Amino acid sequence: MTRIQARIGIALLSMFAVAAPAFAGPPLLCHPFDIGDARSLPWSTGGNWAEGRPDYEIARLVADTEALLTPTTPVIVRMETLRRAAIYASRERHVAEQLFAAVTSRARASEAAGRVDALAFLDAAYVTGAFRQIGMLEQMAQFRDRAPLMRSLVANTDAYALIAKSVAASPNDPAVQFAAALIASDSSRDAYRAHAQKARDGAHRDALLARNIAHVS
Repeated sequence: MTRIQARIGIALLSMFAVAAPAFAGPPLLCHPFDIGDARSLPWSTGGNWAEGRPDYEIARLVADTEALLTPTTPVIVRMETLRRAAIYASRERHVAEQLFAAVTSRARASEAAGRVDALAFLDAAYVTGAFRQIGMLEQMAQFRDRAPLMRSLVANTDAYALIAKSVAASPNDPAVQFAAALIASDSSRDAYRAHAQKARDGAHRDALLARNIAHVS
């Protein structure tokens, strides 16, 4: 990695901290969400945000992820599941491509059918944003070889535009506002603040959100 790339990486991580003061790194990746006993993808118990289980079969990832993202799966659980899925998927190109295609096609299909599915667009936005953030991590040894693929995969997709459609379809859901804040955190300080405030205002209505609201405090 060149010195210029290293400087870019440091600058990008600094940008996360400026946009969202609660974070010291990519907010869609490095701060796991507290989901209690809810079901999600298997994960290591060592406390390393970037380390899943080495024995997890990546070939199952897309099917496992889709099975977990039911219409009744709470937003916070979706976010933690997709955080894990994005990190796992980054290990193998074809799996990353499949995951990205699965979530974005489901969102677009709902729009084409004349009913924007807020959760489908949230899922697509989260994966897009997480892949984009992995693409910024060339300065980390673990992601050095993965970053260029992740960056190129989502180069023409705007995560915030996707989450904006989720917000428009479900404007009164504080957990959706929470997701929007985190997705906006590396691109727009004003959008981050606006969504974060709405998430905080409504956190008392969502127990899981209340357990994680410090992510935007």
